[in-house]
Amino acid sequence: MTQADTFEIFLAVAPGLEAVLREELVEKGFRKPKCVAGGVTIKGVWRDVWRANLEIRGASRILARIASFRVVHLAQLDKLAREVDWARVLRADRPVRVEASCKGSKIYHAGAVSERVGKAIAGALDVPVEEDAPVCVRARIEDNVCTLSVDTSGELLHRRGFKAEVNRAPMRETLAALFLRAAGFDGKQALVDPMCGSGTFVIEAAEIAGALMPGRGRAFAFEDLPSFDDAIWQSVRQASMRRAGELSEACLAFGSDRDPGAVRMSRANADRAGVTGRTDFQPADIREVEPPDTPPGLVIVNPPYGTRISNKKALYDLYGAFGDRMRARFAGWRVALVTTDAALARATRLHFETLTGPVDHGGLKVRLHVTPALPSAR
Repeated sequence: MTQADTFEIFLAVAPGLEAVLREELVEKGFRKPKCVAGGVTIKGVWRDVWRANLEIRGASRILARIASFRVVHLAQLDKLAREVDWARVLRADRPVRVEASCKGSKIYHAGAVSERVGKAIAGALDVPVEEDAPVCVRARIEDNVCTLSVDTSGELLHRRGFKAEVNRAPMRETLAALFLRAAGFDGKQALVDPMCGSGTFVIEAAEIAGALMPGRGRAFAFEDLPSFDDAIWQSVRQASMRRAGELSEACLAFGSDRDPGAVRMSRANADRAGVTGRTDFQPADIREVEPPDTPPGLVIVNPPYGTRISNKKALYDLYGAFGDRMRARFAGWRVALVTTDAALARATRLHFETLTGPVDHGGLKVRLHVTPALPSAR
């Protein structure tokens, strides 16, 4: 595919958040994004692929669709995979790996699919097919339709390139960005996370407030494809940087945690991301957290769900203490909470509205709950 070719681009997202990702794509000027299961599709050219990898906060990976055809047996897959013009999408001097999945189809052996597609690529380009190659072709057979795609991202996009330290069960940056969007955060109000862990919500909020590109500090798999043009890529990066606002030294995103080690970790991650001037992290127990000296904004928290706390009473006490502190000290603020269990959300005694359906987070199903502005304490 050349620079001028238009093709389908698939942006993967955690199921349940497709509409939130579509909203981000509309805001960023991508044309006619369409929600599908597990992602959003757009039509575009390679420049759109590059810009999406650089700018979109919520997608976990971005795939360039290169072929689609109906198959019902492996011999048919052999033939049709060899008809793909692989030289238009892959380089002969870069090893390739093939990953496959099958669902609801007469061909059900993913390993056999990977082998057949790999042989087609090797035959066309005389390129080695290796399990750990950085360039990945994905073959998905669903309802007897085979879709072939090139992974243009490489490492998953939540790996921004800045977070060197994480606590246990961290929130992925892509998921945090979508939850912030779903909760109505747009970077123009203060944000507080009183259980900040490694600082993901706070750092994402600071980057959004500063209009920083999430992919600014990393490399992408599309740089190893024949369609890549470094001069055009640099112009895409420069255009994105021109759209970014200047980081203010005003502190707009605040994090706290009862664990001093988590606070140190968050500060280090914020420094690597270049948002130290827009963040503040302090050690504090949830029962002692105070609102910052700003107009009311959003409190967002991802507390423990019970998988790491065996004492259920302690868990309900934690959620209850959080709700008590919000009602007592955070009048006018909206509160967003991520949890697996509606009973835990109710333990806060806050009046939540559930804004997202179940979303996969580390093998658990979580929901985002958000309140309207809290009333003054009586």
